Amino acid sequence: MEQKEGQKDPDLENILNRAWQARQANFPDTIEFVTPRRTLPVSVTGNDCALNCAHCSGVYLRSMDSLKKILNKPAGQESSYLVSGGSDRQGRVPLLQNWTALKALAERGPLNLHTGLVTEEEARRLSEIASVVSFDFVGDNDTIDAVYGLPVTVADYLASYRFLQRYSRVIPHLCIGINEGRVKAEYEALHLLRKEKVEAISMIIFRPTAETAFSECPPPPPEEVAHFMATARLMFPHTPLYLGCMRPGGRYREIVDTYALRAGVNKLVIPAPQARRQASRIGLSIKFSEECCSL
Repeated sequence: MEQKEGQKDPDLENILNRAWQARQANFPDTIEFVTPRRTLPVSVTGNDCALNCAHCSGVYLRSMDSLKKILNKPAGQESSYLVSGGSDRQGRVPLLQNWTALKALAERGPLNLHTGLVTEEEARRLSEIASVVSFDFVGDNDTIDAVYGLPVTVADYLASYRFLQRYSRVIPHLCIGINEGRVKAEYEALHLLRKEKVEAISMIIFRPTAETAFSECPPPPPEEVAHFMATARLMFPHTPLYLGCMRPGGRYREIVDTYALRAGVNKLVIPAPQARRQASRIGLSIKFSEECCSL
């Protein structure tokens, strides 16, 4: 049950306290606040995406520079690149089709590649230019169908993740509430990842976006997000946890960000001012960085 603001849920308080104790036992008292102004987002497909996913519909590609545009001008203030793009109908981002251009981009700075699904050979090739791979991990077949409309299963996601892990440093990304704001499959993803090699986990939060099928769906309640983050900390006590840049803003972000600190995250991207004050109150020293949290 969602709590009224200011009213504490004893069950939530209990799991947050346990998560905080796990963090204290396994990590130094430091929080990294990330403002990724030195990582430039790049799309290898421009604004095009064949999937038209229910939560995105290609809207977020519009804010990215095209690969061609970036290579046709001198490097600016950026020191690294977040390389993504639209997917084909099999859930693959056409990175290898842009191989020569991506090799040239890698000479300018480290690349964080959003690959989508891959074969083992694709994973091997991409490792030649990837400093890190960000892999969107999904925990159940219903979510794959409802959000992406892909003719694949969780087994395909696991296979791609394992291929990538063989050759590159990989950070799985979990979108909390991706299926119409409901938090369910994300727990399944944690259980699956618990059996795999996991260097870090990056969490983002579903944000209702205009021009998408899920535009009228609310984000998951902050308390549910807090419970999930705390569960992740307890399930992965030695693994760095990140709360990434994609999440709702305003008062929602203020509440979630303070919960994130109590749940034991290690990196917080573009933190709300309240999170900065909260960090000091609970005894965390702050480190600042300016590149994508996965780099």
